[in-house]
Amino acid sequence: MSHAHTVAQLQAALASATPPLVLDVRRAPTFEQADELIAGAVWRDPERIDEWSEGLDQAVPVVVYCVHGHQVSQGCSRKLRDLGLEAAFLEGGIEAWISTGGQTTAKTGAST
Repeated sequence: MSHAHTVAQLQAALASATPPLVLDVRRAPTFEQADELIAGAVWRDPERIDEWSEGLDQAVPVVVYCVHGHQVSQGCSRKLRDLGLEAAFLEGGIEAWISTGGQTTAKTGAST
């Protein structure tokens, strides 16, 4: 897996027989203000990555995204790779996903 996924690559991966786990890693204040997330994604606090990363299945690829696909998601994907996971970040973040018509869902809550 490349360390970066384009929107098209993530859409194809999600439609495959073995889709990746998609994690929203926008910082808590940004996530709290947001109305939506990528359909099927789960929010995880990037500040608590050491806690929640322990529960991830090493056999399942992970794609993380933040707002624009810069520091937060790139840092999280790097940390997950350092832990032995197959992890990538979404180029352009959720902004790119939304601007290209990617499917989103209304946010109903958050988990840590």
